[in-house]
Amino acid sequence: MPIVVDIDVVLAKRKMSVGELADRVGITPANLAVLKNGRAKAVRFTTLDALCEALECQPGDLLRWEAEDAADG
Repeated sequence: MPIVVDIDVVLAKRKMSVGELADRVGITPANLAVLKNGRAKAVRFTTLDALCEALECQPGDLLRWEAEDAADG
């Protein structure tokens, strides 16, 4: 998929755990893991807003687009 999720990168920069972020955002750690690992089919804007607020970042810090060829290899 050409959309790459960089939540783990931002988490590392903030020295925050997945559990702590899930608590701050109000979602389960399992659902956050689905999003973080790029397995989610969609993300609500309210969730994206809460992630950005908790991580003090912009949506572009969490999501980026890569061309299909670059994503495949």
